[in-house]
Amino acid sequence: MVWHFRFGYAVFTLLVFRLFWGLLGGRWSRWSTLPLGFRPFTSYLQGRSTPEQLAGHNPLGSLSVLAMLFFLSLQVATGLVSDDEISNSGPFSSLVSSTLVTWATSWHKHWGKLTLIFLVSIHLSAIAWYHWRQHQLLLPAMWHGYKNLEVPVDASRDDLPSRVMAALIFTLSVAVVFYLVSLGA
Repeated sequence: MVWHFRFGYAVFTLLVFRLFWGLLGGRWSRWSTLPLGFRPFTSYLQGRSTPEQLAGHNPLGSLSVLAMLFFLSLQVATGLVSDDEISNSGPFSSLVSSTLVTWATSWHKHWGKLTLIFLVSIHLSAIAWYHWRQHQLLLPAMWHGYKNLEVPVDASRDDLPSRVMAALIFTLSVAVVFYLVSLGA
């Protein structure tokens, strides 16, 4: 369980980082570039997306990102207030009602876990589908941040100052999570 807590805090840190990076990061990492809404979604399904809508996440990918971030956040939040009634409890379990602790523990152990397995499975299936059916290599693009496109679009910022900013935001995220967890300890 020690490693379970450590991995949970690591996911919490990455979620905090992603929240801030979505506001301050490179162009295709920003929340404002996610093609959300009815028009981009229907254009994508009809095969009429603009190159900018396909440079980062496509509309379905954007919905997937939001769903995964939401349910990861819910899993982290419920883990922070869970209690297995044996020897392990989240750092905030003593600060909330026993009803909330019971619900959070149940969600965290059952539906939350199954929901995340389902979302990750769909995500991996989509990557495989794009690889074999659409002949788009998304894994290398996820790894190094560059995607081959038929039409060139503006590149994202990837220079020393942006990398330093990412390191600072990550360090700040670690500090925020450490501070929040220590409040409940």
